[in-house]
Amino acid sequence: MVSHAVIDQAIGVVISLGGLPPDQGFGVLRMVSQKTNIKLREVAEQIVGWPADKKLSEDIRQALEAALSQAGCA
Repeated sequence: MVSHAVIDQAIGVVISLGGLPPDQGFGVLRMVSQKTNIKLREVAEQIVGWPADKKLSEDIRQALEAALSQAGCA
């Protein structure tokens, strides 16, 4: 259950960051996970911690930018 909460929170961060409609947030997270070959839960944990930590791994940052761009946001 904890991983679902983290994933939901990460969807919120992605939606806010990219100005996406809610239904696209999960798709962006999934693209980042697939492109980086990092488990979705781990991607979500990093994205949720990113605003507080001011750190995001370079591979996730690049994949997130690409996924948001592909979604037509960046």
